[in-house]
Amino acid sequence: MRYIKRVLLPLLCCVLVLSGCSSPFVEDNTVEEVAPVTFWSLNKGENGSLEITTLNPPVLDEKKRLFTKLNVDLLKQVKKDFNLKFYRELKLGQLRMLFINENLAKKEIISLINTTLSDPDVSPRLYLVLVKGNFEKYLEKEKNEHENLDYFLYRMFRHYERRNQGEMTIVNIHEFMEKVYSSYSDPVLPIFKVNEKKFTYEGTAFFKHKDYVGSVKDMEDQMFQLLANDHYLKNLPLSPLKVSLGQVRSRVHMKVDRNYKTLSIKVHVKGRINEYRGHRNILSSSEMRKLNKDIESYLEGQSMDLVKKTQKLKAEPLEVGAHTLSPLLQPMSRKEWLNYYENMKVKVDYIVKIEPLSL
Repeated sequence: MRYIKRVLLPLLCCVLVLSGCSSPFVEDNTVEEVAPVTFWSLNKGENGSLEITTLNPPVLDEKKRLFTKLNVDLLKQVKKDFNLKFYRELKLGQLRMLFINENLAKKEIISLINTTLSDPDVSPRLYLVLVKGNFEKYLEKEKNEHENLDYFLYRMFRHYERRNQGEMTIVNIHEFMEKVYSSYSDPVLPIFKVNEKKFTYEGTAFFKHKDYVGSVKDMEDQMFQLLANDHYLKNLPLSPLKVSLGQVRSRVHMKVDRNYKTLSIKVHVKGRINEYRGHRNILSSSEMRKLNKDIESYLEGQSMDLVKKTQKLKAEPLEVGAHTLSPLLQPMSRKEWLNYYENMKVKVDYIVKIEPLSL
């Protein structure tokens, strides 16, 4: 009898807890009572405070509303304040994007990301984006013209993440924080430029550990995609050469000499010509070889500019330091490595194999 009591009593307690009848901590997630948040837009407020905006995407067929909270000291305070103004409770279980204004990123970013990441309802696949301009004005205008604006933005990031086309840098919160705590790599984020009418990709932001130190765009960003990000570009226009390459794939080999004085980068590139408007007759094999050499020289120069920029910033988005690791040598400290990297001579060599224009 005592044995039966010892077995039944814990079972009864489990049933009561699982049923929720005796637990005061069970949340009400009735669909009609909640409003899932898909993004936060974070901006710099007055006197070190935050300005936070979101669109309320209701479950029912209802007009979207733009919520903005000014002069907030704590990120967690926002959700509570919004809930006091709206008859549905905001839930972060569908939070998919965090838009951070560039001016705020220059001041602080890690504390905001850590706070967001610590929320058990937030997915580690949350996309992080830096924004130049007034994102709130864009939302105010576009929410009336695009019924599912927030879902459209999410699908855009999701598309480019899956395709790995090198069109733009896509980073989630887990990837960002992983590189923050790595000794031989630094995190990056995509930058979008926004006004009342457009939300367009501009380039890639570089961080030095946790500090936003600079960015690249246009050709430098394309070189970053080839050297360190996707190693693939669906389209690579080279305007000075009047040629556009397609389906460009790269294999990158980096080597640091034993004295940490020289960095050698060899890049094998394959692709095809999609368009050519230059003066060479590329139907001739000799002229095609000359064009191939022109492409190699141009890419070498552009890649050199990118590497020198990271050296000047003392940032490691290319993860060069990982090539110094050896099972026989003790790893250097981050500070020691960056001192070497800043003064290192760089040699870049491209080996390009291009298919001629398809007819």
